[in-house]
Amino acid sequence: MIKRIFTLFIAFNLMACAELQNVINDLPQGGGLSNADMAAGLRQALDFGIDKQVTKLTQRDGFYKNELVKILLPEELQKVDNALRKVGLSSLADEGIKALNRAAEDAVKEATPIFVNAVKDITFNDAKNILLGEDDAATNYLTSKTQTALYNKFKPVISNSFGKVGADQIWTNLITKYNNLPLTNDVNPDLTDYVTTEALEGVYTMIAVEEKEIRNKVSSRTTDLLKRVFALQD
Repeated sequence: MIKRIFTLFIAFNLMACAELQNVINDLPQGGGLSNADMAAGLRQALDFGIDKQVTKLTQRDGFYKNELVKILLPEELQKVDNALRKVGLSSLADEGIKALNRAAEDAVKEATPIFVNAVKDITFNDAKNILLGEDDAATNYLTSKTQTALYNKFKPVISNSFGKVGADQIWTNLITKYNNLPLTNDVNPDLTDYVTTEALEGVYTMIAVEEKEIRNKVSSRTTDLLKRVFALQD
């Protein structure tokens, strides 16, 4: 299998995309796997990533206490955070950051089913390309297929979540206090787009974590199908 992958790598640098696809299509299956098995294996890996990793993000502090995905203030609001802390309002600043993360946790909980539906569309040809790709090839595939739809879904959920978790009131209070400080320029940012983008990035980050685990650790391949399919890329 190693020779086969090496040959494919050389071909990638020498052939046009159409010719490369022909090479990939001619690869033998190995291990008695059918086309359906290979596609099902990739779907299962992504389903596991969604179930095991993305579900963590929906829990309380799923974003806030996860340093990989914790949402911090956008650059233009760093001055708000710094100024409030200097005048003894650190707790208010902390609550502002926590509120952004709470909104993301709430949004992911409601929008996760979109990922599950997207995974169902993986084809055999997609599976072969993903298996021979980088450690995050499956995550990148999922990103390309879902990012626009998920953004459109997440944004109104984030907006509603701001109200539900009190982020809108916290940030109104926080920014009002900042704007009342002497020698500061007023700010009035719309955080919905920022938190939506950060929430999406966090979701894809955690799926990539699980994909890398399955690709590189045999012990993470917890089903017979995962073991058989990912043995092809070892």
